[in-house]
Amino acid sequence: MTRERTGRIIGASFGLAFIQVNAGALPVAAGTALRVLAVAAFVALLITLRRAPASGPAPRPEAAAEAAPAVHFGRRYRYVVAAEAVVGVAGIVVINNVLHTPPATVGWIALVVGVHFFGLAVVWRMPALHLLGAGLSGCGAAGLALAAAGAPQAAVAAVAGVLPGALLLGSAWWKVHGDAKPRRAATPSSGAAVS
Repeated sequence: MTRERTGRIIGASFGLAFIQVNAGALPVAAGTALRVLAVAAFVALLITLRRAPASGPAPRPEAAAEAAPAVHFGRRYRYVVAAEAVVGVAGIVVINNVLHTPPATVGWIALVVGVHFFGLAVVWRMPALHLLGAGLSGCGAAGLALAAAGAPQAAVAAVAGVLPGALLLGSAWWKVHGDAKPRRAATPSSGAAVS
């Protein structure tokens, strides 16, 4: 298992957890369906990642030059995760004990997880993680706003819990899907405009 695949599995695991925890606030039929779909997507991802080395074509030499930098779980990664944990726990304490707004917790968690992806984008030199960070942060901020406005728990859970879970699972699948797409080979006439 490569470090990049380990990173995908970690992200997908958190996506699965987001959905499993927050789908319970939705109507039973919708929550159950989402939970089952999330488990199916996660298991299928594990199977796909496990089979990828044996079934995938050998990488092209030029693909190695285009590949993103390797995922490293070194000291800088641990700093980002430690900061995420400290800020996350401190915010939860304030939300629950000072503001007395427990429904906002899920929005806070999504916001902090989203912001941590900005740090990972820098540490791992993977600018694409900025998009995931922005999406998760936006869901978290929207969840905080909904909770502050007194929206139903189902709305907060859907926006700040289920949707971020889907984004995390989807991002893991996006890379797998992108690897599976064959690239069109350049032809001598590829510079000509096609109408």
